[in-house]
Amino acid sequence: MAFPLRCAFFFYLISGCGALVHAQVVSAPKASAAGDKKTFSGTLTLRQAEQLGLANHPFIASAALSAEASKNVIDQARSAYYPTAAVNVTSAAANDGTVLAAGALQTSSLNTRFSSGVNILQLVTDFGRTGSLVDAAKFRYEAATDNVLNARAQILLAVRRAYFGVLGSESVRRAAAATLSSRQLTLRQVSAMAQSSLRSTLDVTFAQVTVSEAELAVEQAENNAQASRAALAAALGVESVQNVTLEDLSDIAALNPDIDAQVETALRDRPDLQVIEHTRDAAYQIAQAEKKLSYPTVSLQAIAGAIPEHDHTIARDHYEAAGINVNIPVFNGGLFAARRSEALLRARAADKDVDNLSLQIRRDVRTAWYNANTAFRRLTVTSQLVEQSRKAVHLSQARYDAGLGSIVELNQAQTSQISAEINAAGAKYDYLSRRTELEFTTGALR
Repeated sequence: MAFPLRCAFFFYLISGCGALVHAQVVSAPKASAAGDKKTFSGTLTLRQAEQLGLANHPFIASAALSAEASKNVIDQARSAYYPTAAVNVTSAAANDGTVLAAGALQTSSLNTRFSSGVNILQLVTDFGRTGSLVDAAKFRYEAATDNVLNARAQILLAVRRAYFGVLGSESVRRAAAATLSSRQLTLRQVSAMAQSSLRSTLDVTFAQVTVSEAELAVEQAENNAQASRAALAAALGVESVQNVTLEDLSDIAALNPDIDAQVETALRDRPDLQVIEHTRDAAYQIAQAEKKLSYPTVSLQAIAGAIPEHDHTIARDHYEAAGINVNIPVFNGGLFAARRSEALLRARAADKDVDNLSLQIRRDVRTAWYNANTAFRRLTVTSQLVEQSRKAVHLSQARYDAGLGSIVELNQAQTSQISAEINAAGAKYDYLSRRTELEFTTGALR
């Protein structure tokens, strides 16, 4: 009989296709998990650093890919509007002339056959449940897009912090090196005077102590400078920036004094708040969709096919049918009600998440403004302190040279000077960093 040969060929074809698919999956190349590391050298402006960080950092690349993935979820939800079609090929060997009796309420005749056909199913209406799922997917995509903006803002914040950190640490290093040079000069002078019996060895010892303190300060400043460059490299997404020369900034603009206006701007523009808001909107759409699970579903179905090999009890070599199906949920143990309640509670929880983040934003904006304002006021205070400490050192040096002052007095004045110069060196970049944090908290950093 021709049927066993066709059946064997059919199963051979299926097994061959499965082996081919398996071979393709096994031989497919794997994507590299680690990105290419880069180094950077030359002069780097703040604008170039921001562009480099946005282009190289994997954090923003991950957020962008996640947003693109969320966009495909919209098509997944919308696919329920379109018809589905499937081609079926069935081959069966049975004891002809009997029926399926056990395991089912109805009986169905069994016969040996080989057949193929097409099954088409089209949703007519589910009373808006699919539309709610599509809207939920759209809100989630908008949340993912806002998350990309939030990732950009975080990268820009990290880049600026690191950039100002490098400038500040190098400024402190230069101040510490200048102080060391000055104290070494003082040590040489005191040592020469001690050899001429004009000063005691105690003065030499005190001068050596101050040189050692200055050397420690230089070592600490050098370590901080290297650490700040490592932080800048991480923020830029590159391997090293040891050979980079950073361009200094002269922009020291004052702050906007209207804090309330900045708070309102933050509540309107902060991308992380928009992420939470769109996530909340998606949750409410899911709650709507779960509510509509209890509504009927109406669909059309059409089937057609051919039976080239069949039992003599089947009168035709082909079949066609079409119909409409209405599915009305009646009882499922409270499943739909529980799902609806869960979705609604999650949506209300998302509402509270929005309120909670709004409170945090109000606090963060005000805190960032006060910190930046304090850093701005320190610019004038530290500048005055440097001038006063230099005058104190000059007077102490003159008194010491004239034999009217002690080495302890001179050392105290020099210690005050180095402290003032180090604070002044970092004050400018501390203010720029604080102002960047304020821009981040108000949503202006994008």
